[in-house]
Amino acid sequence: MTPTRPDITTEADVKRLVDTFYAKVNQDALLDPIFNGFAQVDWPRHLPNMYDFWSGLLLGTGRYRGRPFPKHVPLPIDASHFQRWVALFLMTVDELFAGPTAEEAKLRGQAIAQVFEARLRARGPLSVL
Repeated sequence: MTPTRPDITTEADVKRLVDTFYAKVNQDALLDPIFNGFAQVDWPRHLPNMYDFWSGLLLGTGRYRGRPFPKHVPLPIDASHFQRWVALFLMTVDELFAGPTAEEAKLRGQAIAQVFEARLRARGPLSVL
């Protein structure tokens, strides 16, 4: 019998999702150069913001107060980057969790990527590395 995966129900679950996902991003040939090369993300500062962001979306905590879109405007990204981000995010959720909140996380991740990509495209041609 296969062990069942838990749903996302706690702050620890959100942290596990975020940490596991960004570990994959940091090892990805397409995304790592954007996050660590171009953007030079300060991970110790960035990850707590991501915990708050996803905790707000999935657990209703309401701690996140940032504006995520403007930070993405200067990035040299195109549709392939969004597709890879979504693929890694969905893979991470599916590896770790199952249930209504996990499904909500996947829907939210896909929607965020679609909105960001559309908004960047509306600003003009997306940059390419």
